[in-house]
Amino acid sequence: MERFMAVERQTRSYLMRLFQEHGFNPRHDLGQNFLIDLNIIDLVVRKAEIGPNDVVLEVGAGTGSMTAELASRAGHVVSVEYDANMHMLASRAVRSFSNVTLLNTDALKGKNHLHPLVLEAINTALAAHPDRRLKLVANLPYNIGTPVISNLVLLDYPWTRMVVTIQYELGLRMQAAPRSNDYGGLSAWLQSQCDVEIVRKIGPNVFWPRPKVDSAVVRIDPNEEKRRQISDRPRFHEFLRHLFNHRRKVLRGVLTGLDDRLGKPQVDELLREQGIIESARAEELSPQELVRLANRVFEWIDQQSRETPAAATD
Repeated sequence: MERFMAVERQTRSYLMRLFQEHGFNPRHDLGQNFLIDLNIIDLVVRKAEIGPNDVVLEVGAGTGSMTAELASRAGHVVSVEYDANMHMLASRAVRSFSNVTLLNTDALKGKNHLHPLVLEAINTALAAHPDRRLKLVANLPYNIGTPVISNLVLLDYPWTRMVVTIQYELGLRMQAAPRSNDYGGLSAWLQSQCDVEIVRKIGPNVFWPRPKVDSAVVRIDPNEEKRRQISDRPRFHEFLRHLFNHRRKVLRGVLTGLDDRLGKPQVDELLREQGIIESARAEELSPQELVRLANRVFEWIDQQSRETPAAATD
């Protein structure tokens, strides 16, 4: 009963009274849009299938309503809240739970890394039991959705699922097919090693304050078979970033800028090996084609690195 009431109270009227009582307002600069539809909160938690072996990472604790719901099911919850006012409210909401680490910090350190304090808290929670696994379950602020998800996939954590609310357009980009306008580096990065599903499109009315765009509940599961095909995931991440920074340029020219030893003759040979025409662009290749190409490029570069010093001593 206590768990249900913790979620039930996050309605629009409740939040308005709460904010008025404490004398502050939602911060638009931080993308603070609070879920007020209890059915959506229930959907997110239900799709996450949280159990006692799960360490749940929540980015954007808000008032702590969903944090309390997660804590009632998970082995441990690491919840991150940047805003000191929200951190105070969330701390009150979860004060009866001993399995919550609530951090008042930015989830990111720079654009491309999760904050060390967040990583430390995750590591500590995972180390408590050998069977523990990580899940990301969150109403993600729009402005950090991409780096949080992308960087968590990059890390070698035993994560088993992500269920998040994000901007609908971002969900479309995650699922996008090659040659479509939404297809890009994020699409290829996630689809190369994950299964992505838009569970439900949701309108602005389920949030307070209402955002100006639609949102979506998205589920992301790791696909180990796909993941094993990537020879070097950090390198592949950078490879995709390089290619899709020039997504509309011919792939042949983009690859020559990847390494000083990759001239056009070498690139042409590598593309022919992979059955890719010289006029192809990165946005035309499937995630699997990009994985195979990256693996072969890395192999060629590494081989040159081994051979060049030996040649120089002859």
